[in-house]
Amino acid sequence: MSDPEDLPEPDRAPGAPHPRFCPQVLGQGRAEAGFLTAFNAGRLHHGWLLTGPRGVGKASFARAIARFLLATPPDEGDGLFGAPPPPESLHIDDEHPVARRLRALSEPGLCLIRRGGLGTTESEREKNYRDGRFSAGIRVDEIRKLADFIHMSSTDGGRRVVIVDAADDLNASAANAILKMLEEPPARTTLLLISHQPSGLLPTIRSRCRELRLAPLSPDDLGAALHQAGVSLNPESAAALAVLSDGSVGAAIRLISLDGLALYRDILGLLGSLPAMDRGRLLRLAESCAGRGKEERLALLLGLTDLATARLARTGVLGSAGTEIERGETELLRRLSPDAGAARRWADAGQKASDRARHALSVNVEPAALVTDLYLQLAKAG
Repeated sequence: MSDPEDLPEPDRAPGAPHPRFCPQVLGQGRAEAGFLTAFNAGRLHHGWLLTGPRGVGKASFARAIARFLLATPPDEGDGLFGAPPPPESLHIDDEHPVARRLRALSEPGLCLIRRGGLGTTESEREKNYRDGRFSAGIRVDEIRKLADFIHMSSTDGGRRVVIVDAADDLNASAANAILKMLEEPPARTTLLLISHQPSGLLPTIRSRCRELRLAPLSPDDLGAALHQAGVSLNPESAAALAVLSDGSVGAAIRLISLDGLALYRDILGLLGSLPAMDRGRLLRLAESCAGRGKEERLALLLGLTDLATARLARTGVLGSAGTEIERGETELLRRLSPDAGAARRWADAGQKASDRARHALSVNVEPAALVTDLYLQLAKAG
């Protein structure tokens, strides 16, 4: 049997361990307290909607709730020695039998609803799933297995947990099936729906769930989360990544894999050559995004350029863009955007250049030409 840690999975971010291998909940004290308050008061809602930016730990938080519920015995009264103290944390020891079974995908009290394999027949879908070729969305077939799960796990009288990762992926039929379960929830069953964009869900699904919104991670929490994922950084790099990734572990891992800090440094260097843009530096930057396999780098460049122009506009208005990403960045931004007038120019130029670049991308303009044109357009603001 394959090691679960090596399996291709539809809810696993590239370059990161699967959320079930992340035992600690980091930087989400408010959400954790909200859940525990309901649990300790005996008001555990049957449906929970876990929201927040992509990559801040919603899937890890859902697994933490699942471990906690499945490892915590139901309250049977005060007992011989009185009532136990109410839990103050979702933490369950990593060697607890429930924790071990969750990591091994063998916990009978948990049902995972996620995208299945591509294909029209069951055998084709199974093969594609093992090969890491997943469907675009969650089909109603994935929801139907819940009936077997509810029936098979009802005999022991314990809790059951269903994780939908992500609810945004539910097709229309699957969404209606989940809605029916929320309307008529099975006894002792908790549904955890992960959503990156809850506004796109059925309003009736949202109304039948209690929402827990997870926040972007601070630099310290992001550094700890990356360390848990096997990535070690110095505090300065963690602080820079926290800004570039907007506190998202998933985005930070992508930035690390694509050398995003160095790319942002190159962008600042190019902008720093204004008003007479360094054409040689521009050519090198443009060529670094050209060629087969450079699509992700080009997409990252466009995103980081948007960020740089937004920080220029913010500096012109407020005098600072906030936490400095690169040494000397604040001084550079203030030189290029010293006042509100400059801020308006950068905001307008940034929006027009970004729209123009994304249109060029949609019609397959050669990447090097796209990047060159993008920065020549931005140079008009400097």
